[in-house]
Formats: sequence, C-alpha cells, structure tokens
Amino acid sequence: MLKIEDLVVAYGGIEALKGISLEVKEGQIVTLVGANGAGKSTTLRTVIGLVKPVSGRVLFQGRDLLAEKTHHLAKQHITLVPEGRRIFAKLTVLENLKIGAFSRRDEKGIKADLEWVFSLFPILKERSWQLAGTLSGGEQQMLAVGRALMSRPRLLMMDEPSLGLAPLLVKEIFRIIKEINQQGVTILLIEQNANAALRIADQGYVLETGRIVLQGSGQELLANQQVKAAYLGKRRGI
Repeated sequence: MLKIEDLVVAYGGIEALKGISLEVKEGQIVTLVGANGAGKSTTLRTVIGLVKPVSGRVLFQGRDLLAEKTHHLAKQHITLVPEGRRIFAKLTVLENLKIGAFSRRDEKGIKADLEWVFSLFPILKERSWQLAGTLSGGEQQMLAVGRALMSRPRLLMMDEPSLGLAPLLVKEIFRIIKEINQQGVTILLIEQNANAALRIADQGYVLETGRIVLQGSGQELLANQQVKAAYLGKRRGI
C-alpha cells in the first residue's frame, strides 16, 4: 500500500532522514520506533507533504505522493492523527468529529461512521456537546483518533498516540488501535513506547538518527536483544 524508498530529508543542510526505506502492506499495523530526534515524525510529515525531501520516493498504491498537494491526500483516504492531538478546543466534540468528514458528501455514510466512532469511544457520545478543550488528555486523544476516522481512511498514520497518557489509558488506546485495524484500516504507527507498539504490530522498524537499523515482525523485534537493551528496559502502560 505505502512504500518509502531511499528517502533523504534535510533541515538546513543537516540530514534528518538518511535514505530510509520501508513498506506498509494493506491490512497491517506497521510501527516505527525510536528515541526523540530519530526522525519518526519527519517521516510522517514527509508522507503527507509538509516536508519536501532532498531525494527518494513515497508511493501510495503506486502513485507518487510527493507530486500530490497535501490537501488532496484526504481524498486518497490517507489521514494523520498528529502528535499533541491538535483538536479544536473551542468547538464541541461533535463539531470536531464532523470536521473530520469535511471532504465527504455521503450523509448516510457520515452518520454510520459517527456511530462507529461513538461505539469505539462511548465517552465521546456522552460528551458530544461538551467543548473539546474541557476534555481530559486521554479524551482529547480519543477525539483526535475519532476525527481522523471520520474521513474513512484506508491508511491511518498516528504520531505518538500514547504520549502523556496515564498507563491505563495507554493500554486502552492500543486496544482501540488494534480494533480499528481489525475493521479494515491499515495503520502506520509512530511511537516511543516500543513495547506497546511492537506488541500489536505486524511489522516494525527501528529508526536511529535518521537510519533504519533493524526491521522485522513485531514479535521478532520484541525478542531482539539490541531492542530490549535500548527500548524495552521499562514497560510503560501495557
């Protein structure tokens, strides 16, 4: 579904990505793990066109995404849940969710997807008329995911969905990510919480200072001594 080939990205002459390649197959959860500054978020920002690479290719179902305008990506059913949630604090929960469907005209489909989101996150239905800025951090993360799902993505990219959440909420977020995937959504997951991410991933990549240094199934990387030493010393929330 998604292929990144020999991608090089630089900021002011300093290479943030040094020729990385990875693949996300349809129906998979693929995770990219690594420390702060490894280049994880840069990878997602490049895929959605917010960063222009020095070289390399980003292909979605064979089409070159680097030739597409960022606002066209929603029509290709590619959606990003950004780090930090970035919900609209002064709008209601329901208004935030409807913004996620801004490019759609199928009213029946929008209504059905809204009910799907409410089934995944019952608390959002309970608080549908509450201002989003008054929600807890965990509820805001649920809202950010729900808003992304309202675009009916085929590829859902998530940037640090567990960041800043309490352990019980981290466990719940990863359970829901797995459930979303089981309902047909392909997921590219960026996470510092390597233990939680690799447990649900079909395929994983370890990124260090702009280079992919390891790859394999989630279970293979969980068992890898190098990964254990660098990323799994402390289990956080799952």
